Amino acid sequence: MQAQRSYQSLNEKWQFRFSHQVQKGSGTLVDLPHTWNATDALSGKPDYKRGIGNYTKKFFIPQEWSGKRLFIRFEGANSVAHVFINGKFLGEHRGGYTAFIFELTDKVDYGKDNTVLVRVNNAEDLSVMPLVGDFNFYGGIYRGVSLLLTEKTCISPLDHASPGVYLQQEHVSAASAHVNARVVLSNSSAEISKAQVRLTVSDGLKEILKETKSVDIAAKTDLQTLDIPFTINKPRLWNGCSNPFMYRVNISLWDGQRKIDEVEQPLGIRSYYFDANQGFFLNGRHLPLHGVCRHQERAVVGNALTPQHIEEDVALMREMGVNAVRLAHYPQSTYTYDMMDKTGILAWAEIPFVGPGGYADKGFVDTKAFRDNGKQQLRELIRQNYNHPSIFVWGLFNELKYFGDNPVEYVKELNILAHQEDHTRPTTCASNQDGDMNFITDVMSWNRYDGWYGSTPKSLATYLDKMHATYPKLCIGISEYGAGASIRQQQDSLKQPIPTSMWHPENWQTYYHMANWDILSHRPFVWGTFVWNMFDFGAAHRTEGDRIGINDKGLVTHDRKTKKDAYFFYKANWNPEPMVYIAGKRAKERTHRQTEVLVFSNCKVVTLSLNGKKVATQRPDSMNVCRFQVSLQDGQNTLQAVGADKKIKLSDTCEWILNK
Repeated sequence: MQAQRSYQSLNEKWQFRFSHQVQKGSGTLVDLPHTWNATDALSGKPDYKRGIGNYTKKFFIPQEWSGKRLFIRFEGANSVAHVFINGKFLGEHRGGYTAFIFELTDKVDYGKDNTVLVRVNNAEDLSVMPLVGDFNFYGGIYRGVSLLLTEKTCISPLDHASPGVYLQQEHVSAASAHVNARVVLSNSSAEISKAQVRLTVSDGLKEILKETKSVDIAAKTDLQTLDIPFTINKPRLWNGCSNPFMYRVNISLWDGQRKIDEVEQPLGIRSYYFDANQGFFLNGRHLPLHGVCRHQERAVVGNALTPQHIEEDVALMREMGVNAVRLAHYPQSTYTYDMMDKTGILAWAEIPFVGPGGYADKGFVDTKAFRDNGKQQLRELIRQNYNHPSIFVWGLFNELKYFGDNPVEYVKELNILAHQEDHTRPTTCASNQDGDMNFITDVMSWNRYDGWYGSTPKSLATYLDKMHATYPKLCIGISEYGAGASIRQQQDSLKQPIPTSMWHPENWQTYYHMANWDILSHRPFVWGTFVWNMFDFGAAHRTEGDRIGINDKGLVTHDRKTKKDAYFFYKANWNPEPMVYIAGKRAKERTHRQTEVLVFSNCKVVTLSLNGKKVATQRPDSMNVCRFQVSLQDGQNTLQAVGADKKIKLSDTCEWILNK
């Protein structure tokens, strides 16, 4: 580490043991990120290990660090963490999805090895959100840990583990952007620190703006604020996926001619609003939000994701044409939000205030401890992620119910708090109930599964039209819609399955999404739609589909290796890059000679051939679907679809076998 601000990773070589392993020398060596539930939870074991895991690490602290300030920062540990340094209690954090930080300056031995012990507990706790959820509560230090070294006077890292800089976009237009940089300062010395704060804004490699302010930082203070307003004329706008341009804002702290600290943050300048009749607008232009939901987990590793895992997820989203994502049901990693900023995907970020869905127990208990914890997690979510231009709404709850402790008044408190913390972004929620809960947040969203959990897709159209007519000023979104599908379960006729059964044929999911998207895409008043889910994910209590422990509503399999047919339907509709895809190719065994072939394509025309002979040429319909009627021959059949658009020709093939 150097002078000024510097970081050192602590991710390698932790000794891990469960609390029940009391013998000396027990446990194993692990690197972070790590979870102890990657095997048992993902095997469909509903009583997977939920308890205390102990993580211990020795690290050397150089003598030359004496006189500086030293912090230890955790990106995330699920869900309650108690931290000890050299055997002495340092601090506690309650909540599994946000970062936290503790100062070590006066707690360590310089010039010696020091030992940190983190006791992480993912057991049920009625004072910590979430209480319930249709997903796995993986235990462990599943994100990174680092040491932070600063001077005695610094930009404070102690404001809920935030960067200590908040770039508040007060007014944005094509002509100018007025921004206020709120800087949080800290001084651990016993004397006032006279300093200068310098702000620079860079457009790529070019510095376009500079502001300087002098400040007296009070002695023994951690959270002194300083505002530095600035204006950028004719700004380049962060314009979603079409042009996610970001300025870089550097805030530095100076003692005379000596720089003592600096923090750099992204500044994506944008304006947006919701219209009850016309949907979502970004920088004054209507933008249909083609969204998906995402959990921060995957096969084999659980929630202990690397940056490469996150990059793969984002690449799969962008290939499909996704321009918005609901990061459900909790705050996700800084790198996840960074990738949304970089690619231009608009992000719905939310706290883990989660109801039971169709399961037992409650998502809300009306105790002071629980209410305080939810507010703490909301503050952390907003302050830690304030500067991400991709985040456009703060989500306050998912699928709460009224029975027993009624959450309505508490949701109102959260809504007020969200606006106090950030007056620039609206609030939203994901509801599956009627009533008062739906009229608290700034914009509204519903979780709807018409055609999966009973009913048919047509009931979605009826519901939306009724709500829009009854509440014409309400901005309505669809926060979840989806259906289960196994790539191993195929049928060549269309029959609606029982959702809780072990039979989830892929073609019903395909039909479901085609029918639902036809409804949603023709209702411009729906401000955004979010498929549940982008990826299959672990839910140990589920016993359905082709295996237990998995929610298979994803458009991509849990291991990210296979894109389901519905993925290509959305790709044809959301991604303008020419493509052609034959649906149902995994249903190789056929029983009907006369059958329909669905081809998804955004090409101008599609020609289908069967066994080398042309069947027909069609223009895709308004949903970019071609429907061909064919007569299969006994035994093996080869289908080829060729999409043509100007000088481009693309093809896709599949093999079907007609059983005699």
